[in-house]
Amino acid sequence: MGSFFATVAMAQSHPRLLLTVEGVKAVRAHLGTAPLFDRALEATQAEVDAEIELGIDVPVPKDMAGGYTHERHKRNFFILQKAGNLFQITGNEKYAVYIRDMLLEYADLFPQLDLHPTRKSYATGKIFWQCLNDANWLVYVSQAYDCIYDWLNPEEVELLNTQLFRPYADFISIENPQFFNRIHNHSTWGNAAVGMIGLVMDDEELVQRALYGIQDDGLSADQRDNDGGYIKVDGIRKAGFLAQLDYSFSPDGHFTEGPYYLRYAMTPFLLFGNALAHNRPDLDIFNYRDGIFKKSIYALLNQTDAQGRFFPINDAQKGMSWLSREVIAAVDIGYASMGQDPQLLAIAEEQGTVTLDFSGYIVARDIHVGKTKPFQHQSQVYTDGHDGKRGGLSILRTRDGEKELCVLFKYAAQGMGHGHFDRLGISVYDEKGEGVQDYGSARWVNIDQKGGGRYLPENKSFAKQSVAHNTVVMDETSHFKGKVAEGEKNSSQLFFSDVSDPAHQVVSALDGHAYENAQLHRTLFLINDDPAIGPFIVDVFRVKTERKCTLDLPFWHTGHLMQLNADLEASSSLSPLGTDFGYQHVWETARGKAEADFLQFTWFTHGKFYTRTSTISASDEVIAGRLGANDPNFNLRSDPVLIHRKEGVQGGTFVSTIEPHGDYSAVSEIPLRPYPAISKVQTLLDNDSYTVLRIETNEDLAYTICIANADFSVDARHKVDADTQYKWQGPYYITKAKQ
Repeated sequence: MGSFFATVAMAQSHPRLLLTVEGVKAVRAHLGTAPLFDRALEATQAEVDAEIELGIDVPVPKDMAGGYTHERHKRNFFILQKAGNLFQITGNEKYAVYIRDMLLEYADLFPQLDLHPTRKSYATGKIFWQCLNDANWLVYVSQAYDCIYDWLNPEEVELLNTQLFRPYADFISIENPQFFNRIHNHSTWGNAAVGMIGLVMDDEELVQRALYGIQDDGLSADQRDNDGGYIKVDGIRKAGFLAQLDYSFSPDGHFTEGPYYLRYAMTPFLLFGNALAHNRPDLDIFNYRDGIFKKSIYALLNQTDAQGRFFPINDAQKGMSWLSREVIAAVDIGYASMGQDPQLLAIAEEQGTVTLDFSGYIVARDIHVGKTKPFQHQSQVYTDGHDGKRGGLSILRTRDGEKELCVLFKYAAQGMGHGHFDRLGISVYDEKGEGVQDYGSARWVNIDQKGGGRYLPENKSFAKQSVAHNTVVMDETSHFKGKVAEGEKNSSQLFFSDVSDPAHQVVSALDGHAYENAQLHRTLFLINDDPAIGPFIVDVFRVKTERKCTLDLPFWHTGHLMQLNADLEASSSLSPLGTDFGYQHVWETARGKAEADFLQFTWFTHGKFYTRTSTISASDEVIAGRLGANDPNFNLRSDPVLIHRKEGVQGGTFVSTIEPHGDYSAVSEIPLRPYPAISKVQTLLDNDSYTVLRIETNEDLAYTICIANADFSVDARHKVDADTQYKWQGPYYITKAKQ
């Protein structure tokens, strides 16, 4: 090891954030015994050494995300953090020299900077176009500074503290309270940045500011944006890191902005949380709020498809998965500090790397000695809102060997500024990905050619709008008329749920606020009780209103249409389906009526067939569309949609089944089970009290499903006459019999 460690070992008080003095000793003592850790160390050394060879570049900021200066400063903070870990683990002083020299250049640059020249954020940064990225920089660079703090001479420490780090922390917090002082993932980054650098510098004022926020931030109501997150309880403003833990999560760990943004926010939550565990044991942070850190990690991991990709609800870029650097840290810290669950090791193995700290070493060690167990996705019913009373998110899953069917049901709160107008929306997944999709966001993160990496205009004009989702749209107008502030005031509510029986899983939810004087009620079943039929979804969507209206239920399928039993007339020339609320972006490609007393639609995706079978009235219309109208910059994907329309109705009920079946290989060219098992769906009874359905199959079986639409208590006894008399107890009843 270098002479530094021998000289100051007795007096050393740093590192103290993610790395600790004792943790570094343990890692050094066991190098060569945990192959995954050793490979991560070797790869990081190669990466950082290559950057050192290139030399230091601290350019004057000018670009948006994706531009050179933005990406260079972003690269700098990642490399600085890694160089700090390498210095501590290897003892090679070249890494400390590199960090010191770059930090001194930043200390020279920072006092010269005005606000970033772009001025396109509600909180414009200094080094970056928004304070959020500045906070990212400080979260990572504080770790590098921590690793060389005891190695630096006192004059260098004084200069960096007074000329760079304290002014930067004040800029992020006191000078930008609209960024720092609310409940939002942006603010979590700000809180963590200020708190972590405060711990490094022994600046207790900064630590307290990070934990509890700025009590008097001087902001008036009209200065605050429309994204929500400004909370008062008993007249006291709630802000700061502990308030983030109190109000960002539901009691079971669901993050109101969705898993894509929880993945991003987990970095400041867990990095600052781990630093607090090391430095403020009195907070007992990992047990705070009944273990909310651990609950949030498992909620994050479970809100993924079978490939580990996060469900793209709200403003989410598709494809983000648990392979991301943020989740690598979450898995390692979660395993090492919160129970050492061997299922987490399976995810770490898939990630193929670990963090270069004691947590990463523990994970690598336990993988090496064979403690790994497979990670099991579970059906879950999550609540939303800090008190668990603002709706929620349900995930129904069934798995047969390698095949999976999963339906995601979103009846959550608005999700603040990143939320979409998708009350009671669903999406469907199999073991390979989406079969019925959520659009996600209209954004190319960090791609300079696409708006500097920011959200594109079509994110607001289409992706957020209700027609972009698989939920009912009334009169071609989005829920809450597309107004975030209105959506924040009210949430959907769980009606009943039961995921205890793998053969018959069910969830039902209501929304009485998305449209004035209207109630939306959706009930989903995931049934898997007969191998000859296979798993299928039953979807019952009731709309109750007294006024005449047009009801649309969009169905955004993936893949290729195989068959549709409707007589559609193709459009001779393309025109948008509507003028606003996302309809202006949908080309109408065909329109017509179903040929039978039910609608059946088969499509092909992921090497398998899917069929949706629906009840339909004689006056209902079927509209085929494709995304891309009024999109001059080609920002939107060209996705297909099938819309079931009921026009001039006083409410109505959409009843459907969705079933995957068979497969087809382009190599063998042999289709297996290309036709569905379900042959017909009928509504036997539908009123305010009960809905009774009959589902017929080609296996000479018929399912009858009874739903209590009013009294859903488990003790309630019901009797209803449909094709025959049915009696049951509880909110629903399923029976199966030979036809």
